[in-house]
Amino acid sequence: PGLRGKWTFNVLSIFAYASIMMTYFGVNFYLTGLHSYASGDVPVTPSFIYYLLGFFVLLSALSYWRWQGIKKA
Repeated sequence: PGLRGKWTFNVLSIFAYASIMMTYFGVNFYLTGLHSYASGDVPVTPSFIYYLLGFFVLLSALSYWRWQGIKKA
């Protein structure tokens, strides 16, 4: 009920797509050996994931600012 707006739907669809892509690449390439037994190694999150997440948040904030400008006009 609270996610009825076009902006919210579009922004959350970007995060949903990124989640699906991370599931594919994370399981197949970055987190290999996660399910191997007795490895003892902690999987390392690549640093670009944090930059990409920050970029998505920045892009969402800029698009919200732009959306508010268009809505008022």
